[in-house]
Amino acid sequence: MKKDIVPPKVEDIAIAIVKELNELNQAEWNVYLLNFKNETIEGVLVSSRGYGEHKGQQVKTTMLRHFLDTLEPQSYKKVEPIDEAVFGLGNEYWVSFYLNKVMYDKKYVFVAGSIAEENLINIPFLEAKGVMIK
Repeated sequence: MKKDIVPPKVEDIAIAIVKELNELNQAEWNVYLLNFKNETIEGVLVSSRGYGEHKGQQVKTTMLRHFLDTLEPQSYKKVEPIDEAVFGLGNEYWVSFYLNKVMYDKKYVFVAGSIAEENLINIPFLEAKGVMIK
């Protein structure tokens, strides 16, 4: 039965939303996938969407899917830029990948309002400030 299936636990994989300066020296936010493992993960797929309430109305953003292929050990890849306008929504990232021919998946949710200046920390590998869920 479905209750008897125990999915493998995802460890040492994180999603970070990082504030950076672009080529015009303007602040922008980008989403990154970080691999803290000592092994390459393969077949990496990240789905993203936002949802919540805005001005009394329920809203949902379009679901975006990003195929990142592989992610080397102790490294990161940019997933997508993110607009500050959706920081008031819940922002969900569903990450799926293979490791040693076993499929893993995990949902990372940045709750509404959590992507904020007061929550910024130093993000490993990127040498930048952002918020991270591991």
